[in-house]
Amino acid sequence: MNRKSFKGWLYLLPALVFIVVFLLYPLVDVFVYSFEEGYNFASQSYSGIGFFNYSYILHDPYFLQAVKNTFILVLITVPLSTTFALLIALALSSAPRLKSLFQTVYFLPYITNTLAVGLVFMILFKKTAYTDGLINLMLAWFKAGSVDFIDGPYWAKMFVLCFYTIWIVLPFKVLILTSALASVNETYYSAARVDGTSRTRIFTRITLPMISPTVSYLVITGFIGAFKAYSDAVALFGTNLNAAQMNTIVGYIYDMLYGDSGGFPSFASAAAILLFFIVLTITLINLMVSRKHTYY
Repeated sequence: MNRKSFKGWLYLLPALVFIVVFLLYPLVDVFVYSFEEGYNFASQSYSGIGFFNYSYILHDPYFLQAVKNTFILVLITVPLSTTFALLIALALSSAPRLKSLFQTVYFLPYITNTLAVGLVFMILFKKTAYTDGLINLMLAWFKAGSVDFIDGPYWAKMFVLCFYTIWIVLPFKVLILTSALASVNETYYSAARVDGTSRTRIFTRITLPMISPTVSYLVITGFIGAFKAYSDAVALFGTNLNAAQMNTIVGYIYDMLYGDSGGFPSFASAAAILLFFIVLTITLINLMVSRKHTYY
């Protein structure tokens, strides 16, 4: 190893130590925990090695409900939030004088505390003995019956959770896509206009291919972020998510560690490993698809 290579590895050493200590070691530790059966948290002992922890959580109705909720949340919020963000970014790009103002307005929900936004959504959607909530008052204008979106039917609670999640992630995506649209070379648009190309064709043949790396990035990170959802559900439905049937996989892991049913790190570790492989699989699929549809 020459002097330059040694210096390079020396510069990388702090980052490598950080990755090993705070990323690789915890991952290996959790993987080992997931196979330790009958783990006793107080004595740090276990009765055997096997797949009982995985079998338990895969037959646990709370975990299956959490998986169902998480997948519904992912499949609805990621495509919709990306599509809405792209439409808003296109609208902002068409009004350059007001773009900075509207960017600031759209970005405000992103920097607002999650629990504060959740409280506002509860006020808007929750039905109480004193009021039906603003949303139900608006539904009454269309002669629709009132719905308790917070403590009512499952579909109503899932609607609020998806709505809230889209609202939270939308500002960041709008900001990123607006920057991507601004980076597209104006020469391409000028040439297309000279040829009399329609706006739809300009978007599909020029704009979308040019910003496809950014869209791919937002989709991949959106899937990862949605699979890790937990605070959104807590902000709307409180900490007892199992009772509300609105728990997520991350929420289930937290409950197994610290909740009312807590003290079971082996079950939590097994759920965490399953979540890891789910996210890894979805990410790899997204990367394979993006290779065919992303232009670099």
